[in-house]
Amino acid sequence: DEVFTGDERWRGLPVPAGDRFAWEPESTYIRRAPYFDGMPKTPEPIADIRAGRVLCLLGDSITTDHISPAGSIRKTSPAGQYLVAHAVQPVDFNSYGSRRGNHEVMVRGTFANVRLKNLLAPGTEGPVTVHLPDGEQMTIYDASVKYLREGVPLIVIAGQEYGSGSSRDWAAKGPRLLGVRAVIAQSYERIHRSNLVGMGILPLQFLANDTPASLGLSGKESFDIVGLADVLAEGFPRGKDVEVKATRPDGSGVRFKANVRIDTPQELQYYRHGGILEYVLRQLRDAGR
Repeated sequence: DEVFTGDERWRGLPVPAGDRFAWEPESTYIRRAPYFDGMPKTPEPIADIRAGRVLCLLGDSITTDHISPAGSIRKTSPAGQYLVAHAVQPVDFNSYGSRRGNHEVMVRGTFANVRLKNLLAPGTEGPVTVHLPDGEQMTIYDASVKYLREGVPLIVIAGQEYGSGSSRDWAAKGPRLLGVRAVIAQSYERIHRSNLVGMGILPLQFLANDTPASLGLSGKESFDIVGLADVLAEGFPRGKDVEVKATRPDGSGVRFKANVRIDTPQELQYYRHGGILEYVLRQLRDAGR
């Protein structure tokens, strides 16, 4: 019975008063995440994705460690620069895994694996992309910030086995905070696909005979994903397709179908709410009425 009481020294530790966690604004380990900022009381209607841009054009076997590495933080990386700006010395950076309670570090570390090859920026390795349509090369994080200011939804295009490897929640949380609205891949690792839905990211799958290469996708196109509202309005969307329109810089384009990989009725509920976190919060609110 005394196990949770502790000794005199434990009971003498200073603790914040109140029923809610007292966030420390200067902490570089635990910060209040923005998932619920601006969340409406009721889910917003499902809308098509219009004029989306590709943040990453990736190949096969992209692992969760490519998406959200758990290793050391480089001083020159966006996450390292953030920590330096908050008076953290490089020797004290620790790892991405140890700072997973700080979304500012983790979003800057998304797609920051030094072995990542983004085909939008050929000849490079690491968290590099190009901002479109101007073609300026920059870090993936900096590009996402610029797109966010411009109100541009983001897309990731990938090959087979996207999200393979160990299950990491930040491999879905990070892309969401970058502004990724959809992933179009040839195939998914099962748990990662479900995690994407749980964070409100739409997983789409190329049809059997389609690949980014066969469709002639360079990643520099502007993408419209249309018919999503109609498909979801019909109920459980498993096995149903939406149309993707990719418009090239010269005005030409390609249209193709992609399969909606929301695979269970419960996942559909999560997606309608914008993600599992919003769904659970609204359920708790309604249960307390």
